[in-house]
Amino acid sequence: MANSDSRPNSDSRPGFRTLSGIPVDCVYGEGPLPGEFPYTRGVHADMYRSRLWTMRMFAGFGIAGDTNARFHELLRSGGTGLSTAFDMPTLMGRDSDHEWALGEVGRAGVAVDTVEDMVDLFAGIDLGAVSTSMTINGPAPILLAMYVAVAEQGGIQRGRLAGTLQNDILKEYQAQKEYVFPPRPSVRLVTDVIRFTTAEMPRWNPVSISGYHIREAGSTAAHELAFTLANGFAYVEAATAAGLHVDDFAPRLSFFFNSHNDFFEEVGKFRAARRIWARWMRDRYGATDERSLKLRFHTQTAGVSLTAQQPEVNIARVTMQALAGVLGGTQSLHTDSHDEALALPSEEAARIALRTQQVIAHETGVAIVADPLGGSDYVEWMTDEMERRATDVFAHLDDLGGGSILEGVYAGIESGWFAGEIADAAYRYEREVNAGDRIVVGVNAFTEGGDGERARLLRIGQDTEDLQLKRLEGVKQARDDRAVADALRRVAVDAAEPATNLMPALMEAVAVRTTVGEIVEALEGVFGTYVEQAVV
Repeated sequence: MANSDSRPNSDSRPGFRTLSGIPVDCVYGEGPLPGEFPYTRGVHADMYRSRLWTMRMFAGFGIAGDTNARFHELLRSGGTGLSTAFDMPTLMGRDSDHEWALGEVGRAGVAVDTVEDMVDLFAGIDLGAVSTSMTINGPAPILLAMYVAVAEQGGIQRGRLAGTLQNDILKEYQAQKEYVFPPRPSVRLVTDVIRFTTAEMPRWNPVSISGYHIREAGSTAAHELAFTLANGFAYVEAATAAGLHVDDFAPRLSFFFNSHNDFFEEVGKFRAARRIWARWMRDRYGATDERSLKLRFHTQTAGVSLTAQQPEVNIARVTMQALAGVLGGTQSLHTDSHDEALALPSEEAARIALRTQQVIAHETGVAIVADPLGGSDYVEWMTDEMERRATDVFAHLDDLGGGSILEGVYAGIESGWFAGEIADAAYRYEREVNAGDRIVVGVNAFTEGGDGERARLLRIGQDTEDLQLKRLEGVKQARDDRAVADALRRVAVDAAEPATNLMPALMEAVAVRTTVGEIVEALEGVFGTYVEQAVV
């Protein structure tokens, strides 16, 4: 029964009634209610009644113009935010003409070498009116500098820009392995971005602390939760050590979780994440601003769960995973396209994935009640269990770091502990699937055979790489070489001074058309590179 004293008033508008016309209250059960500490039930009192989650579809392929066309198509189809996938050379801080880039340009994301590519990527899009997410980590400060440059060329001041830079380098060492420099200077770069955006970009999220890639690498849900929050605590410690007060920047930290197949485990994970963050930020890190205590997160459905066999079945998987994200209280959502186990998303598949969110939002009625699963004995128990398992991991890292989660994370990376835990979980899962103990429809049960080629796939040809190389050569020929050399010298000098924020030097470098690869090589000259310990 609804408690009418401390919760939003019921609203009998048609949108807040069931299909039978039954008026529904905003929230049911007893407190703490959504919007109340520790926010287990959600960060807002009325959740999706006042504002739905941002429908942010991940897109990136080919050259900048190709992805720009997809951005426009997604916005025309009702998408409410942009999410940018960069190709492997860009993610690794290498230019398209680097020998490592051969065969990879534009194939798993969009190629960006200079600010000219960024201009084309966002052509015709009002950057002052749309929220943009960029999935980039090692070279993240460089791509942010480019984005700001493009916006300001278009007359939009950086203070108006809204969006998120992934910029979570710690999970790269733990799971995804797209890093360049050693952990400590890499965290310095993250801290520089936090300091820069705190001062000049109040609507920008400088870090999206990402469990998604930890889970995609094979971790359990509990480890995804624990490792992600530990990385969040590590960034808090790094930023406060750099002189910021926790309440200056914590309200702009965001999170990024995976939503996998085990429905109730996922809902419990999301609820536990909010509760843990709120308690630790208040009790351990001294945050007093309510916004610092509220964990906001983006969710992406589990790409690793999609199958090449019977790919249309992936629509059902994505639907259930998206529903878990919504019932878990996500602030934005990306739904994977059903053909992603075979290739980059085709336009048709991406549209179906977006429509899946729109059906959940507008046809199912799940968005009109905040935390509708709250109070379920099973869901509350699962939430508690997720918190208990995560707390065990925090205690281990605290011991490793001598009372510092940041130092514990460094130690866990350098010893291979994180990678070992993830590898063990991935191995256990694959063994269960191979033994038939865990059913995967179309893979080890209910098989039909020969289904993979039914989908119409997006294919990236060699002509894309040839075109990007020609574009890059043209930019290099047209720029002022002396200005580029001067900019790279400043980058190296500022990198050698740990207390100096590198963002101004990066802004200067991208403005004179210095490439991503040239800047990364200048930083490598100061920071060095990182070689991972093998996990056996």
